[in-house]
Amino acid sequence: MDANNLKRMSMQVDVDDFLPASEQEKEYMVKMRPSTTAFKDGVRRLRKNKIAMISFFVIVIVTLSALFVPMFWPYKYETMLGMTPGKPMDASYKNLKPFEYSTTELKKIEEGGKVFPHIFGTDANGRDYFIRVVYGTRISLAVGFFASIIVLVIGLTIGAISGYAGGRVDMIIMRIVDIIYSLPDMLMIILLAASLKTTLEKALEGTVFAKIGTNIISLFIIFALLYWVSMARLVRGQILSLREQEYVLAARTAGAKGGWVIRKHLLPNCISVIVISTALQIPSAIFTESYLSFLGLGVNAPMPSLGSLASDALNGINSYPYRLVIPAIVISLIVLSLNLFGDGLRDAFDPKING
Repeated sequence: MDANNLKRMSMQVDVDDFLPASEQEKEYMVKMRPSTTAFKDGVRRLRKNKIAMISFFVIVIVTLSALFVPMFWPYKYETMLGMTPGKPMDASYKNLKPFEYSTTELKKIEEGGKVFPHIFGTDANGRDYFIRVVYGTRISLAVGFFASIIVLVIGLTIGAISGYAGGRVDMIIMRIVDIIYSLPDMLMIILLAASLKTTLEKALEGTVFAKIGTNIISLFIIFALLYWVSMARLVRGQILSLREQEYVLAARTAGAKGGWVIRKHLLPNCISVIVISTALQIPSAIFTESYLSFLGLGVNAPMPSLGSLASDALNGINSYPYRLVIPAIVISLIVLSLNLFGDGLRDAFDPKING
């Protein structure tokens, strides 16, 4: 390079640009460009989604109500209000309309006493319908949550093994997944629920699980057998795209075992897909539990479920249609809110959408 070019370059370069930044300049840059992470960016995008946030608050309110309302509500879900030991049942407690009082309660009010109102009335057995709906919501949410955890654990494990191992292992697992996908869901769920109910009654007799109920245990078994395939496919696809990355090859070259690579490198990079899929699995589990309970294959009596409440309401649908409408609205509200919130999570955390 000749002297003229060196002189021309020296005229274009400002030596002050290469001086260390002062403390004031550093503080200015920190204020202008705050540090962030992918999680913080996802939360920020989620908070801007009004529909998802409204759905989230609806889920929180419904869940807190299902947990804490039974603690201070004066009526119990299994208590027949007109039943007194040694006396015939007071029929005036049966089939009360919302905010209606029985004959005994009206007399008590006339005498100056206080009676807590039946907000949703009572059922054909004289039980407060509001607390049964609340308790049914608690059961449906609990079944949906634990069933989704079972699906998450099984699908995560099988999908990770299939995607990382590849080859013959991947082929065998995917053929099993294809077979399960080819089965008619509704028919298999009903057949399994009916057959497991009879088998589990004998197996669980006298154990701790007998208190939970054979139908709920059979529900969990059904989810463990049939509902893990979607999660497994998603995790497998993510790991297949990640296992050839440089950091994975470096870990394997350094002698890291497959289980360590999956736990430390592959699954953390699949976390967005896992969270989104789990969030969308919960409403599916709740809906499955509801229609099985509607068919009489769900939660054991006298424990209520939203599906069993809707089923019981069919007997008096012409006279008391609100008994069917109320649990149906609650089921729709929960499932819709969870689906909308799951869609919001996907829109916020999916890197393909926000690339």
